[in-house]
Amino acid sequence: MPKLTVVNRAGEEKTIEATTGTTVMEAIRDNGFDELLALCGGCCSCATCHVFVDPAFADKLAPLSEDENDLLDSSEYRNEASRLSCQLPITDALDGLKVTIAPED
Repeated sequence: MPKLTVVNRAGEEKTIEATTGTTVMEAIRDNGFDELLALCGGCCSCATCHVFVDPAFADKLAPLSEDENDLLDSSEYRNEASRLSCQLPITDALDGLKVTIAPED
């Protein structure tokens, strides 16, 4: 099982196990991080699962879709490491991935 390090909004890190075939959002939500709202449940329609991804993993992520890009544009906290965690499928290649939960808009 790939391991994922999640940094919450207080700056605290926790390493969790993520099931291959789920998404980064599901792994975060299922491990008790209440601040990641994921209001749409992973449908790529709300941007409440916004995270900053460790740049070392950028080439291992699923490509940014037009819908994801548009939703991220609505965040004042968007930066080059921004992704919607619901759009990031967990694969073995993501073992060791570190994400930081973005501030709430």
